[in-house]
Amino acid sequence: MRRFLGFAAGVAVAELLVIIEVAGLIGVVNTLGLLILASVAGALIVKAQGMAALRRLVDDVDARRVPGASLADSALGVAGGVLLVIPGFLTDIPGLLLLIPGVRTVVRRHLRRRWTRRFVVVRGNELPPGRWPDD
Repeated sequence: MRRFLGFAAGVAVAELLVIIEVAGLIGVVNTLGLLILASVAGALIVKAQGMAALRRLVDDVDARRVPGASLADSALGVAGGVLLVIPGFLTDIPGLLLLIPGVRTVVRRHLRRRWTRRFVVVRGNELPPGRWPDD
């Protein structure tokens, strides 16, 4: 938790410094306009991605498919929108990148590899010995 709070504080300070620098270059009103535009766009993207995710989830369930990759892509698209909603220019960069399908695919594969090593994957009725408290 301390790590997260430290990271969040560092990002907030960096965002503030970048906003001040951009305001010095293009003016305060233009900077505020860009920040508001990015936040509104992010909110619209979150809404659209959320609705698309729900449609894909229902379609996958109706077709009796596990909604793995499509659900992960939708979650990453929503995360990109959320990053755009956060005021600041530094969080907009990864937010915009996550809206690109190719980037989402790379991030999804990386997260799957990382989480597969971290968590035990159980298929069917297999239970790995020594992994559960009632063994």
